[in-house]
Amino acid sequence: MAREYGDIADLAVRSMQIMATGEPSDFEKLIHPEAVNREGATEPPACRGLGPDAFYATALWLRQAFADLAWDVHTVVTEGDTVVAHTTMSGRQIGPFVAYDAEGAVAQAFPATGNRFAITQTHWIRVVDGMVVEHWANRDDLGMSVQLGWNPPTPRYLLRMRRATKQARRAEAAG
Repeated sequence: MAREYGDIADLAVRSMQIMATGEPSDFEKLIHPEAVNREGATEPPACRGLGPDAFYATALWLRQAFADLAWDVHTVVTEGDTVVAHTTMSGRQIGPFVAYDAEGAVAQAFPATGNRFAITQTHWIRVVDGMVVEHWANRDDLGMSVQLGWNPPTPRYLLRMRRATKQARRAEAAG
């Protein structure tokens, strides 16, 4: 059952939901051309730009690693032009999850485990003139790493991580 929160809150919630299934046109309708995702610092270089293309790049990055992505929204609060949503993000790891360093190079790759996860997140979304202009989040990354079997790593998984990281770096270098 869909909940009604109010105009800017509904828009903010929709901007999270399209990360799982949205097409580029969905991002163009909701994300301002100058919008910034403050979480992009550890994401692929294409995610670090501005606007709908960068937000869509984040969606593609998440989708290549996780199937069945969903955000269950528990609470939404608005204050002025800012929406705060307390959510649970869930999914199943089907591909390598690749983390990037400050320069945009592959820092680490976590090979697929097939495990499911469900973690709490708080998203802060600023909306101006009916479009998202800024996003940042607080996530339970440690909880996700434990649920996915990345932490604590077994010796076998450490070897798989090393191999996955090498493969991701080769793919990045190949373009």
